[in-house]
Amino acid sequence: MLRRCQTDPRSAPDPAPYGRDLLERWAEPQRRYHTVDHLMAVLTRITELTAYAADPDTALLAGWFHDAVYRPDRGENEERSAALAERALTEAGVDAERTREVARLVRLTVSHDPAPGDRDGEVLCDADLAVLAGDPADYAAYAASVRDEYAFVPDDVFRTRRADVLRRLLDLPALFRTPYGRECWEDVARRNMSTELELLEA
Repeated sequence: MLRRCQTDPRSAPDPAPYGRDLLERWAEPQRRYHTVDHLMAVLTRITELTAYAADPDTALLAGWFHDAVYRPDRGENEERSAALAERALTEAGVDAERTREVARLVRLTVSHDPAPGDRDGEVLCDADLAVLAGDPADYAAYAASVRDEYAFVPDDVFRTRRADVLRRLLDLPALFRTPYGRECWEDVARRNMSTELELLEA
């Protein structure tokens, strides 16, 4: 995915080590949901939504980096992932404009609330949230893996914080911004999240 973008390809570094570093990060042992499987799912969804993207390559690069730094016991994972993207893409010879855009998109996954007309933001956020629209068994597995990632958090604290996250997402006017996401994922995702929220509050 990291391609040589400088005028003289002989002066650009080999992109392969950067790809290996990203895969190693996504395979770190503290991850239970934010794993290589999640990365592949997000990249697959971005590819499915390519028709809605302004720059599909940039959206895919943002997918690679969006949770590349992930520690469930720390905050600012998105900011640290964006900083990694800025550093790695610059070293790999990716042009400054695309590098800035990738970092902006990664930071957008804090809120999953792209501005109207932000097509690449809409694609990335929809791809990241598509897991919410799984069938009941898949959604239950997703929710369980999220709980596993936060196994160090007491149950009562986790329930409160998880419920807050679900409410914030449910309060968005629309979870999904692409036409495909709205048509195919919105209702199912809201039903899944509402059911989980009811269970958390029971």
